[in-house]
Amino acid sequence: MTRIACKICRRLGESICGREKCAYKKRPYPPGKLLSEKKHRAPQTDYGRQFREKQKVRNTYGLREKQFSNYVKEAGGVRGIKPAEYLFEVLELRLDNVVLRAGFARTTSIARQMVAHGHITVNGRRTTIPSRRLKIGDVLAIREGSKGSKLFEGLLEKMAALTTPTWIKIDGEKMTATVQGKPKAAQGDHTFNLTSVIEFYSR
Repeated sequence: MTRIACKICRRLGESICGREKCAYKKRPYPPGKLLSEKKHRAPQTDYGRQFREKQKVRNTYGLREKQFSNYVKEAGGVRGIKPAEYLFEVLELRLDNVVLRAGFARTTSIARQMVAHGHITVNGRRTTIPSRRLKIGDVLAIREGSKGSKLFEGLLEKMAALTTPTWIKIDGEKMTATVQGKPKAAQGDHTFNLTSVIEFYSR
């Protein structure tokens, strides 16, 4: 799985897998390239740039194409907010992503596994749906019976060293994370051009 993730990073020209030892950092060129091609990327068309941006966002959040395109379609039908801003909110407020942002997990795939296996509670209730959309006031915690799992070894230290987004409030003692605001694209860890993504699907 890690090899596949790093192949995607190398193909996109950016480390998005969240791993410290991402292969892209040692080999910052697409897989399968000849030595003479490594330092040169072919000029991209507008379509190529939009497609690459779409792939970067989709793979960062670990979404299937159908699932991601549905989010984009939903964003395009909402009034009173820019589609790109709405799309960012929807992606960031997925339960698996908030688990990642809160520092409970190291990567998106691990965060999704934690949720699917019932290790995470929302407002005191166990949930197994990674795509669940959270709202302001929702409180995430580790299920009491899961705190002894190897998944959470050294979690307090990891959470203390992590810089979390301002829209998430962390309580280290209780090991909880509360959604206290709406995520804004300017506050994100990634530099996405979501407008380009919207344009790709508008073709």
